[in-house]
Amino acid sequence: MRRLRRLLTGVCLAALLAAAVMPAAAGAQDTEQTADNTSVEARSANGVTIMSEGNRVPTFEAGRSTTWTLIVHNNSGVDLTNAVLSPSLGEKNEEWPFITDYQSYAQELNIKNGESQAVSFEFTQREDVATSRHTLQFNVYVQGNQDAYVSQKFYANTTAKPEELPEPPADNEPMPNPGDQIIGDGMEFPSADAGGFSNGGASFSGGGGSGSEGSTSVPRVIVTGFNTDPAEVRAGGNFTLTIHLKNTSKSTRVRNMLFDLSAPAEGSDAQTVAPAFLPSSGSSSIYLDGIKANGTADISIQLNAKSDLLQKPYSVDLSMKYEDSDGAQIDAASSISIPVKQDARFEFSEFEISPESISIGDEANVMCNLYNLGRIKLYNVRAIFEGACIDKEEVFLGNVESGATASIDAMLEGIQATGGPANVTMTLSYEDESGKISTAAKELQIEVMEMMEDPSMMSGMEMAEEEKSFPVIPVAASAGVVLVIIVIVVVRKKRKRRQRLNEEEELLDELDRSSEDER
Repeated sequence: MRRLRRLLTGVCLAALLAAAVMPAAAGAQDTEQTADNTSVEARSANGVTIMSEGNRVPTFEAGRSTTWTLIVHNNSGVDLTNAVLSPSLGEKNEEWPFITDYQSYAQELNIKNGESQAVSFEFTQREDVATSRHTLQFNVYVQGNQDAYVSQKFYANTTAKPEELPEPPADNEPMPNPGDQIIGDGMEFPSADAGGFSNGGASFSGGGGSGSEGSTSVPRVIVTGFNTDPAEVRAGGNFTLTIHLKNTSKSTRVRNMLFDLSAPAEGSDAQTVAPAFLPSSGSSSIYLDGIKANGTADISIQLNAKSDLLQKPYSVDLSMKYEDSDGAQIDAASSISIPVKQDARFEFSEFEISPESISIGDEANVMCNLYNLGRIKLYNVRAIFEGACIDKEEVFLGNVESGATASIDAMLEGIQATGGPANVTMTLSYEDESGKISTAAKELQIEVMEMMEDPSMMSGMEMAEEEKSFPVIPVAASAGVVLVIIVIVVVRKKRKRRQRLNEEEELLDELDRSSEDER
């Protein structure tokens, strides 16, 4: 019996343990990561995935700012709103290989079901980070939940800062003779070799683009940042690109600098393929005389953004050729990412109003079409009708794709009479991909008249009022008096007639008697 009880107790404990473990396993939303940063859904059941753009493994260099773009796909069956994508910085500073410029790198996500959103992060590698491959985790958080909705790990490569070897003397300083000792920096120059000077077992010689004979390091020119004027680059518009440069060498001046910009080719077919950015005048090459040691400089160029570009960041490659103080040619390259915005462009058809004149309390049907002529999708489109003579009305249209048509159909109720056609304003509001709300307005006219009474009801009411207010007793009394007067008059007339007849008969009798007497 005791053994049976122990067995039942063990079974119950195992069932409870399984019930506790299974939800945790079912709720896990981490995804696996392959060597080329291709996102593979492992245990995610919510349909939201994160991928590195182009499935690339980004490579960072010490002290250099690099843009990394991730693509978030929403196939969850519902819209993903008020969410954020944020990298996990780790508990220790050593785990995060970049300079922490912000408390949070969270970027807002608003993705409709079945759509994607590109999110770009700009990171600057710390100078104390060695050359290595790091695993970085990015998390998606939804509003009201502190736990990550989706977690995805990616690989990223870091490049250690090159060791800066002592520079040769400046152009106006004499070169130390072989065998001399330089006191103060711990470096010695013993006897010269056939191939150059030795320093700790490594030899350096000119040529090959790495510096001239006798040079000890290559001066590096890096891009520290850029800005555009205007700040937002619009497709089809001109803008000025200014790139900030820095010569990292502490003692060597670089000169005879040539820069060339190369933008990616964009276009839907062979006839429209062209670079995303082209110089508005001149060529894509820029010349700079030089940058002093540890100095900075700016280069600028006027560019035009292709009119049919999609609204997203575009990478621009910058190649650099320059010479050090000994005339050795050095090649370098960098890249920047320029976000491009597309202006919303749409039109309305003419309003159809039926009827154009209404009474207070009646409704008029207003219809028109919205044509999305731009290259961006309009989100959460709604039309609001407002005016002093009508009750406010709102019509929700939803999302309108590029090149699509949406129908606006509203019933407007008159609430105040006008002295003729009055203005009513239709305000259209919409959002872009980043959630920014914009509006546009269009006027129409409606006449509202005072409420008109029903003629049949008016006649009935008037008759009822007449019947209600008719003086029956006075009229009846008057009719009685008139009747009495008529009777009296008739009686008198009859009496007079009878009297006249009697008098005539008496006269005739007298005449008859007179005639008899004469006989």
